[in-house]
Amino acid sequence: MVTEGNPRSDGDPAAPPVRRGSRGKYAKSAERRRAIVLAAIEVFSKSGFRDGSLRDVAEKVGITHPGIRHHFPTKSDLLQAVLRWREDEALAKANRVRLDGIDVVHAWIAAVADNVQNPTLIELEFALAGEASSAGHPAHGHFARLYTKSEEILHRAFAVMRDRGQLRDGTEPALAARAMLACTQGVQALWLRDRRIDIAEVLQAQLTVLLRDPLASKPVQ
Repeated sequence: MVTEGNPRSDGDPAAPPVRRGSRGKYAKSAERRRAIVLAAIEVFSKSGFRDGSLRDVAEKVGITHPGIRHHFPTKSDLLQAVLRWREDEALAKANRVRLDGIDVVHAWIAAVADNVQNPTLIELEFALAGEASSAGHPAHGHFARLYTKSEEILHRAFAVMRDRGQLRDGTEPALAARAMLACTQGVQALWLRDRRIDIAEVLQAQLTVLLRDPLASKPVQ
């Protein structure tokens, strides 16, 4: 879940490593694979995985269908490259800072709210997540791991908050984590229908009902 920037400078996560300054065939291949992954994000976000085709992606990139299959033999291969790109982006952001407790939740809210800068990626997540509820979908395992990891991160944060006396009496960290995760999914779905919704405001309201001190729901500037 869930903000995005640009792919890694060496291409996309599925691209082979490229040495600095190299502009040979490997660099060109990495650039082409990067372009294909970015085009696939657009196609899958609009049409979903089932209806989006390799031909649609090839048309966006400006190459032939055999040309795209040279890099990604199957649509499932391309989907896995897209998902790895998303994971790399999330890991890059998470590794920039080391937070705990309520600071983790504040960072979570800020990251989710920042997703509105790239609506295509919110559309992609919801298009794929709905399809991936089926166990046979190639992205099923990815989304299962994603939700489990997200819940674990929030659970740990709320557990620290409980130990620090920041949660309201009787608030269980596990339920608080699930409530925040559910609110995150729900408000993004609503935002796709009404772009006037303030995602951060809604998530902060959810956090407020969990806190002993409601004023702590907003990060200190």
